[in-house]
Amino acid sequence: MNYIFYFLIVISIIAGAINGRLNEVVNSILTGAELSVKVAFSLIGIMAFWLGMMEIAKKSGLVELISKIIKPITKKLFNEIPKDSPAVGDIAMSFTANAFGLTNAATPIGIKAMEELQKHNTDKKSASNAMCMFLAMNTAGFQLIPATVIAVLIGIGYKNPTEIIAPTLLVTTIAFLSAIFIAKLFEKFWTPQTDNNKISQEQINGGRLR
Repeated sequence: MNYIFYFLIVISIIAGAINGRLNEVVNSILTGAELSVKVAFSLIGIMAFWLGMMEIAKKSGLVELISKIIKPITKKLFNEIPKDSPAVGDIAMSFTANAFGLTNAATPIGIKAMEELQKHNTDKKSASNAMCMFLAMNTAGFQLIPATVIAVLIGIGYKNPTEIIAPTLLVTTIAFLSAIFIAKLFEKFWTPQTDNNKISQEQINGGRLR
């Protein structure tokens, strides 16, 4: 990614020099750097507020309550893993934390969920269907409250930053459901490779076990 940004900057400078607008390019770079600092500082207050609210929700048990409500859905989506696996609860907690903008809390929970899913993975060198599903769900980024986007809009002086909530909810919901659908669809084309599967394949091909 660093090489890409470096390439874009160099191309911009060269294009500006060729077109005789190098001064405008340099001024844009300096103005953009100044604006980024202002936005970063403006984010401190709003992010502190939202993270504080989310921490209160976590400490009060609201996040855990919601994770218990969606736990049955989690069991249906991840039917490969045992119902009593700790991964089920971790996945529900990770989803809830992401939905409420608790990204700092969601990261370690997500890592723990992946570790638990790996324990149930029959092919340790490849991701299981459950792991792919969990990754797709997290990548889709379903959010009830887009705290970071709201903070950025406030930082740049947008008059009504909360109007982004409804569109964000709609878009992330569609992306989330699409990710689940596609992950489930691709499950039909890939079967986890187990030792028994390998033995059967060798026997079919006329191989000799040693």
